[in-house]
Amino acid sequence: MDEHQALIAFGALAQETRLRLLRLLVVAGPDGIAAGSLAQQIEVSPSNVSFHLKELERAGLVTQRRDARSIVYSAEYEAMSGLIRFLMEDCCSGRPEICAPALAAPCCQPGKGTRQ
Repeated sequence: MDEHQALIAFGALAQETRLRLLRLLVVAGPDGIAAGSLAQQIEVSPSNVSFHLKELERAGLVTQRRDARSIVYSAEYEAMSGLIRFLMEDCCSGRPEICAPALAAPCCQPGKGTRQ
C-alpha cells in the first residue's frame, strides 16, 4: 500500500458510522452482511448505510456482491492488512523488538466482540 492509498483508507475510517460498519463486517467474516441488515444493526437509514459503504468500497476496505435481491458487503482483509503493514513497515527505526508486542498480539480472540 502506498501513502495515497493509506490516506484514502484512513479518511474513510475517520467517520464513526464507517468505522462501525467495517468492524461489523470484520466480525461477519468472508460471508459478509447484507446492506439492509447492516442498517438495522447500527440503526441508521438504508440510504445512509449505502452512502458510507460506497466510501469504504472506494477506499478498497470492503467489497460487494449481489445475492438474489440483496447486496452483501464483506471486509477486504488484504487491504486492511496492507494498511497495517503500511503503518508498521519502518517500525521503530530498525529495532523490531520495540514493535514485537504489537505484532504478536492476536487479532482473533474468541469471545471478544466489537466495542460499540
